[in-house]
Amino acid sequence: MTRSIKYLLFSISIITTLLITSCGAGTPTEDSQIIIQTSVAQTVAAQNALAVPGTETPSAAAIPTKTPFQQPTLLAPLLTPSSTAPAVSSNSQCASASLKSETVVDGTIFKPGEQFTKTWEITNTSTCVWDTSYKIVFWDGDLLGGGYVYNLPQVVGPGQTLPVSLVLIAPATDGTYRSEWKLQTPDNINFGVGYLNTAFYTEIAVSSAQKPTYGIASVVTSYTRDPKTGCPANTLVTVSATVATNGPLEFTYFWDQSDGNNSSPQIFMMKSATTKTFTREWKFGRANTQGPKWITFVITEPTHQKYQVDFEFVCP
Repeated sequence: MTRSIKYLLFSISIITTLLITSCGAGTPTEDSQIIIQTSVAQTVAAQNALAVPGTETPSAAAIPTKTPFQQPTLLAPLLTPSSTAPAVSSNSQCASASLKSETVVDGTIFKPGEQFTKTWEITNTSTCVWDTSYKIVFWDGDLLGGGYVYNLPQVVGPGQTLPVSLVLIAPATDGTYRSEWKLQTPDNINFGVGYLNTAFYTEIAVSSAQKPTYGIASVVTSYTRDPKTGCPANTLVTVSATVATNGPLEFTYFWDQSDGNNSSPQIFMMKSATTKTFTREWKFGRANTQGPKWITFVITEPTHQKYQVDFEFVCP
C-alpha cells in the first residue's frame, strides 16, 4: 500500500510541474496557484482513501480478549458414609479400631482341608474415613490357605462397622491352629483392635477322626445392675453366661446362688459350633443388700465346670 501512495504522489507532482511550466516562467499566476492547491487536496484525499480502504476502526468492545480457563467441576465422592471427606492417613490417628463381633467359635473342629469363612465385624473408631487403599494383612501364626494382603472391600467412615470376611482352609494335619491379622493404613501403619492394638484372629482345631469329641470351647460371664447406683427399694441384678461349643453338643447346666435359690437342671442342645447366652435374674431389697453375693453358672454334663460371678451391694 505504501508503494502505491508514493507512485500516485510522484505522478501528481509531475503533472503539476508540467502545468506550471506551460503557463510560463516567473511568479506563479492566480490560476497556477489554484491548480496547485487542487492537486494537493486531491493528493491528500487519495492518501486517506488508500490508507483505510473502506473499513472503520474497530471499537474496543469488538476486540477479542482471552477468556480465563473455567475451574473444573469437583466430582462428588462415590460413597460418603459421613460428612468427613475421604483422607489418606499421615499419622497414627487413623489407626484405631475395635472388634464388635466375630463368627466361627474359637476351637471349632474342622476336617483336614475343609474350607470355612471367618468374619470379624470391625468398627472404625478413628476420625478418618478408611477407603479401599487400607489393607488387611497377615500378622502371625498360620496363614490357613489365605493371602498375605487384602484390600479393604469398601469405604467405612468414623463410627461405622465393617464386616471383614476371609475364606480360609484347615491344614491337612491334625492339631490346633491360630491365624492372626491386622489392618494397615495407606502409609503402612499396622494396627489391630482395642487400645492395645491387638491382632484379631481365628483359632481352630483339625481332626481327621470320623467322630471328633466335641465340648465346651468357652464360657464368658458378666452382670448388670438396675439401677446402677443408689439404694432403691428393689435392685435387679442380671447375670449372663455366653457358652461356646466347638461343634454339635448336648450339655446340662443349672444356676447356683449364694442365698440358696438355685435353679433346676436344664438340658440344651447346640446343633453346631456356635454360641448361646443364658441369663439369671436376682431381685432383692434394702433388707438383704449387706454382704457379698454370687451367682454361679454350673455345667454338669458332659464335663463338670463352674463359672462364678461375684458382686457386692451395700446400702447405708
